[in-house]
Amino acid sequence: MAGAKNILFIMCDQLRFDYLSCAGHPTLKTPNIDALAARGVRFTRAYVQSPVCGSSRMSTYTGRYVNSHGAAWNGFPLKVGEMTMGDYLRPLGLRTALVGKTHMEPDREGMERLGIDPQSIIGVRVSECGFDPYERDDGLWAEGPDGRYDQRRVRYNEYLNQKGYGGDNPWHDYANSAQDPEGLASGWAMRHASKPARVLEVDSETPYMTRRAMDFISEAGDERWCLHLSYIKPHWPYIAPAPYNDMYSAADLVPVVRSEEERRDPHPVFGEFMKSRVGQTFSRDEVRNEVVPVYMGLIKQIDDQMGALFAFMEKRGLFENTMIVFTADHGDYLGDHWMGEKDLFHEPSVKVPLIIYDPSRDADAARGRTCDELVEAIDLAPTFVEAAGGDPRAQSHRLEGRSLAPLLRGQTPDDWRAYAISEYDYSVSPAAARLKVEPRDARLFMVADKRWKYMHAIGFRPMLFDMEADPQELVDLGADPAYEAQRARMAAALSSWSLRLAQRTTVTEERIRSMRGRSMRKGILIGVWSEDELPPEMWDKYRGVRED
Repeated sequence: MAGAKNILFIMCDQLRFDYLSCAGHPTLKTPNIDALAARGVRFTRAYVQSPVCGSSRMSTYTGRYVNSHGAAWNGFPLKVGEMTMGDYLRPLGLRTALVGKTHMEPDREGMERLGIDPQSIIGVRVSECGFDPYERDDGLWAEGPDGRYDQRRVRYNEYLNQKGYGGDNPWHDYANSAQDPEGLASGWAMRHASKPARVLEVDSETPYMTRRAMDFISEAGDERWCLHLSYIKPHWPYIAPAPYNDMYSAADLVPVVRSEEERRDPHPVFGEFMKSRVGQTFSRDEVRNEVVPVYMGLIKQIDDQMGALFAFMEKRGLFENTMIVFTADHGDYLGDHWMGEKDLFHEPSVKVPLIIYDPSRDADAARGRTCDELVEAIDLAPTFVEAAGGDPRAQSHRLEGRSLAPLLRGQTPDDWRAYAISEYDYSVSPAAARLKVEPRDARLFMVADKRWKYMHAIGFRPMLFDMEADPQELVDLGADPAYEAQRARMAAALSSWSLRLAQRTTVTEERIRSMRGRSMRKGILIGVWSEDELPPEMWDKYRGVRED
């Protein structure tokens, strides 16, 4: 993959795979993202390893499944010792930096036990998924009766204060609130979604983060880098500055995907999530008509910022040597399947956009193509290692994904994966409490091939969808006797995945091969009856001096 000096890794938060014009959205136009797809490869079957921010991102950053790294939900720490993108790329000569969100919770107890100073270089990197935080901003600066959600320094609030926006939390009061006759109209109340945020568009979160990315690139100069530009939008609060707040209307919405049949005797876990506050709210048409156009406006703003960023890069010749990745950490139901938010494994939640531009000549043959092979978010880390000049196969004892380099060249290996995996830990959710499921058992697993999608829920029946006959996933075949063979086949695939080698992360395959039989040459002669069974050299250190 010669040619990729730098890597620009762009991630949006809660961006659906089908809310781009290059992915077929009929009214939302994203010309700048589409242009990137025209220069690279767009993957149509890209799945995240968990449909929730924190665990999804930890899988992406480590290149490992949730079951392997253990940070299974938001706020679950990523344990000390897990290697991340920065740990792989920094030895290859890339400065690995962050602008935006990671939703990473550091393992403070582990750091304290090992005597790692959180303020040291190692401590900061362990706390930031291996990135050097040029500007960490999870965009979750909310405050309630029990205090603030995020306790870190809010540089964005400092910026807003310097620009003349007053108060202790202008992130909420200006960037994520509107004004109405009653006073401050908080973006947390979705009825205000279409009102313009009080902040000027130029000072809103997405342009601000784009400028910070440009600042980093300018400062990096000729240094090789991997920059993770991680936008908080179009994640809630669903509110946008003018003109993006009313750029779209209910007339621009695609029809909601749901059926009454889904609510008749649903899978118990699915049924409880449909009953959640956000599920009940997004099941109302007036909510979708208010919120979804603003969600589209936030995406349009991201696309406009992509235009500004790409023009900045073109001017500096960076398209000649920079791999660019555009993706998301998960999707958003937006009322589909009587759901809001994410959490479960329907396509709007677990499938994400993925576009990769590779500047190398080897990728010329595949430019502008779509790829429908099954890919996973954990494939990005090994792809970056290869792009940086490393060999991801040498890290296969840790990296569970596969480099996408062959697919970027228009080649499909004969042994490419036959199914994709995603996991979800719902132990902290009200659904688990209502179902009386113990925290250790509140886990869901998805295995999907190109036709079938199977969900295993500990303690309950499975779910099964025929993606060919039922692409909208409206008919659950999980209890239909006619599909027992398919359920058994998918369950076997999940069982095979669960038996993978995931925790032998300190010893490479190459080292293991080199260790075979070496103990005998170091004097450990087990099972030997007679000296003549082995070469004489094996006994040299054991032959005593013969006494005459």
